Amino acid sequence: MSGVEIGIYSIIAILVLIQLGMHVAIALITVSFFGVFLVKGKMVVAGALLSQAALDGVERYSFGVIPLFVLMGVLVGACGLGRDVFDVAGQLFRRFRGGLGIATVFANAVFAAVNGTSIASASVFTKVAVPELVRQGYTPRFSVGVVAGSSVLGMLIPPSLLLILFGIIAEVSIGDLFTAGIVPGLILALFFCVAILLMARFFPRFTGNPNAPDLLIMSRGTMLLKSAPIILLIVLVLGGIYGGFFTPTEAGGVGALGALVIAMIKGRLTAHEIWKIMLEVGQVTASITFLIIAAHMYSRLLALTGLPNAMTGLLSHWELGLYGVLVLYLLAIVLLGTILDSSSILLILLPLILPVIQPFGVDLVWFGILTIIAVEVGLLTPPLGVACFVIKANLDDDRITLNDIFAGAAPFALMMVILVALIVAAPWLATGLL
Repeated sequence: MSGVEIGIYSIIAILVLIQLGMHVAIALITVSFFGVFLVKGKMVVAGALLSQAALDGVERYSFGVIPLFVLMGVLVGACGLGRDVFDVAGQLFRRFRGGLGIATVFANAVFAAVNGTSIASASVFTKVAVPELVRQGYTPRFSVGVVAGSSVLGMLIPPSLLLILFGIIAEVSIGDLFTAGIVPGLILALFFCVAILLMARFFPRFTGNPNAPDLLIMSRGTMLLKSAPIILLIVLVLGGIYGGFFTPTEAGGVGALGALVIAMIKGRLTAHEIWKIMLEVGQVTASITFLIIAAHMYSRLLALTGLPNAMTGLLSHWELGLYGVLVLYLLAIVLLGTILDSSSILLILLPLILPVIQPFGVDLVWFGILTIIAVEVGLLTPPLGVACFVIKANLDDDRITLNDIFAGAAPFALMMVILVALIVAAPWLATGLL
């Protein structure tokens, strides 16, 4: 077999192994190891490649940002800040038609600024928001849909683990990616709020006819007390990064310390809870570490096979241009999103596409934001919309099916597709703050 054929078969093998249930990192490492052996004909070379990939993947200073932001996000979830933000948002938007849905989006956007993962947001607000939405008269389908849709803000509004993963794989400044995610994240939240207002007005059968809110009216002092901890964390972490006081890695440490102090003040940290937090942080960090190692080895295999160069030559022959390549790339992401999780898509596609787009002189920060939004669409699309499965797993209502969750999330997935088109047409929306 030629090198290009080995590269093509390696991609097919990875997809098959993942669909058979093998962990994506193990599939990447296994296929890469045997792929290098087929190219070079020596096991020693394949073993040396694996060890070097492991070293290159985790020796960077920027890698330290991952466990620190994971720790901060887990501590924030443990001390109940998600519930506090939702309560305050419910008060702020209670007079709007569809106000509790808007409050869910607002709370998710704020929670995203100190959390960093869509999955954690989906888990928290399934328990916090869905029962309240249903109780007030919103349809179950809309209730789970608004939680699923707004949970994706956790991967776009900084700090975001997917932006960190993209930055490490593509060797792009994580601080720049964080900055670039702010405006698109806020625009997406605004799109969601406008969509909820329109749906509540023109499609009441979808949203339901909510009762007049019976929330206890909070005083301004109570609202300030509930919102102060998360506001302080946002100012501390993001203000420190954009003010030039911290690097993203240092901000992760400061944010984790701040979240720890808040959790201790709120009295939420028992010995058992601390053990659960450290175990979860260790599991998430170890999983991401293996993914990064696997991605580095896979990219080396692709370089040896010459597949990226062959793709570049083929696309040049087709004369598609930058936007033609982008359309194919974004379609591939959305299609893969129906069968793979977000991290898997990044790990498989980035090593292939980066050599292809470099001749176009593309701004990789802008390209990263496009990639993350498109990847997040996959969290909401069947059959493997991970956010939808997380919501189903955390629901206490057996009447709500997985199909209901996918149907409820569909309008929000459409808003994300519109945002992708908008950022392609106006790149300054992602790069204007840089």
